[in-house]
Amino acid sequence: MTADPAAPDFSGPDLSGSAGLPLTGERTVPGIPEENYWFRRHEAAYLMLAPYCRDAVVLEAGCGEGYGADLLARDARAVIGLDYDVLTTLHVARKYPQVRMLRGNLVMLPFADASIDVVANLQVIEHLWEQERFLAECLRVLRPGGRLLVTTPNRITFSPGRDTPLNPFHTRELSGAELTELLVGAGFRVEVMAGLRHGPALLDADARFGSIIQAQMDVAVSGGPWPADLLASVEAVTSADFEIVESDVDASLDLVGVAIKP
Repeated sequence: MTADPAAPDFSGPDLSGSAGLPLTGERTVPGIPEENYWFRRHEAAYLMLAPYCRDAVVLEAGCGEGYGADLLARDARAVIGLDYDVLTTLHVARKYPQVRMLRGNLVMLPFADASIDVVANLQVIEHLWEQERFLAECLRVLRPGGRLLVTTPNRITFSPGRDTPLNPFHTRELSGAELTELLVGAGFRVEVMAGLRHGPALLDADARFGSIIQAQMDVAVSGGPWPADLLASVEAVTSADFEIVESDVDASLDLVGVAIKP
């Protein structure tokens, strides 16, 4: 994919978290103060979806750094992590022993038919060129009644007014209606289509900075030092500062969907 030269550089400075993986802009890495807003935003969705994984065999398809798979492992009977990147798979296997880590292609899942209870796919589907093929594979490996848990940036608010994603690592972003259509077209029944948004503390931060998201983007684009007040606000963000609700999904920051294999 050719990056849009007008798009901001999401990679930011050359940082590595306590996890030991570099911050590239393609995945969220914990343990970096400047990255804490994005990490907590993702963590909030994992915490909301974790109850669906209780006592289940869970596949996290596209597990990235592994913190989410490790979180889901608290409730699940077993969690299998799958990622294509060699460095990532080695890292997850070393850092998160509760996660059974495999390397593989998301459009050719290395599992038997009807062998998985839950497939988790958080902040990944927007990176895939073959989204329909991936969903067909999810449907194949899930047991009847099994669930697909998916989160993805809301196209309407993440790349407003653009035909192509703002983030150069994304291939296709979706609105709530488009994600619903994609899931139903793949053979799923949509149980939940919700949206993640800022809670009161982050709305206060938006009021102070104009937009806490845009303020972070401006620093990334300029390459300059972080203003102390902005960095302090970003470091203070917790997963509880986000809300996930089923109303007014088009206004949300991220989509949070739960779909069932009939």
